Amino acid sequence: MAKHPPISRTVAAVQTPIIPVVAEWTRNTPGTLSLGQGMVSYPPPAAALHAIAEFGGAASDHLYGPALGHPDLLALIHAKLHQENNIDCANGYRVMVTAGSNMAFMNVLRVLVDPGDEVILPVPYYFNQEMAVRMLNCTPVSVATDAHYQLQLDALRAAITEKTRAIVTVSPNNPSGAVYSEASLRAVNQLCKDHGLYHISDEAYEYFTYSAAQHFSPASIDDAQGHTIALYSLSKAYGFASWRIGYMVFPEALLPDLLKVQDTQLICPPQITQLAAIGALQTGSAYCRQQLRALADIRQQLLGPLQSHPIVSTVATDGAFYLLLKVATRLDDLHLVNTLIRDFKVAVIPGSAFGLYEGCYLRVSYGMLDAKNAQLALQRLLKGLDWVAGLG
Repeated sequence: MAKHPPISRTVAAVQTPIIPVVAEWTRNTPGTLSLGQGMVSYPPPAAALHAIAEFGGAASDHLYGPALGHPDLLALIHAKLHQENNIDCANGYRVMVTAGSNMAFMNVLRVLVDPGDEVILPVPYYFNQEMAVRMLNCTPVSVATDAHYQLQLDALRAAITEKTRAIVTVSPNNPSGAVYSEASLRAVNQLCKDHGLYHISDEAYEYFTYSAAQHFSPASIDDAQGHTIALYSLSKAYGFASWRIGYMVFPEALLPDLLKVQDTQLICPPQITQLAAIGALQTGSAYCRQQLRALADIRQQLLGPLQSHPIVSTVATDGAFYLLLKVATRLDDLHLVNTLIRDFKVAVIPGSAFGLYEGCYLRVSYGMLDAKNAQLALQRLLKGLDWVAGLG
């Protein structure tokens, strides 16, 4: 038998991405309803599709474009950042369009870290970010949040070492739905400034807030432009998941090195998706905000029964479209997820993918289902939890 050439030990040691695993289990169980993958059910705005209706007719449509992005798209992003996030891109910041905000995160890491460096990730973290840190042969340093999944500044400060290069915050949070307060984010940003670190602020869910919660962008802080990076995505707000387009705001000093990474990995953002993004941003964030009422109703539809279940603990967080359930069971979370799909035809995501190893956690996503299917999925999930409760 021929011997296979070796593969990277670093990448082999990275956790297997959980979404494809759960998706395969779901496909193999026809009729399963998904409370798993984090997507929205609504499509892109009509203007986005109209913007690409004639794409391909001009010779320039098939040529490489600017590495940073289409000038018209960049102008719309600059205006959006100024009006909605209070970020002035003319004052020490630059913007780069990427194939989704995951690419933006990886681009940034390649510029900021060397093998052996550390990146602080509050727990629960977004699993693709933990994976990216490990892929670059660096160490993700997990720091616990409090009982409401809010940041603990003293714990973050205590985790800083001479190898630390950045602190990552995700707000509104995936997977907890927590919205970090302005005061907390200002404190983290100052902590990074004081210790010569970068603050990477993932704001993919910026429009998804409920009740009195308000989103805050740390890049809007005075004198933050030397050490603050902000990541954004059109996937959630504009129903653009398959289009793979996002962007980042970064200190101007990082431009030369980020261009090296962009040119090596992507060369330039795809023209067709950028034109669609132009149509979306011309429609504006009101498109997303008008979807929030239905999402808020579904959130309440799920929250009440889950909070009252005898073996479930969950926090009523005010952002994104996720709930984290802590289930009082000795079952392994991955085994429980498989059982819920196989026997009850409802899919959720195991908490261990997000760094939650003490106890059995499940992430519930309510962005993909309408009220009728959300109710049916909830009934199936509750039946599964009743089965768990019966195990004793």
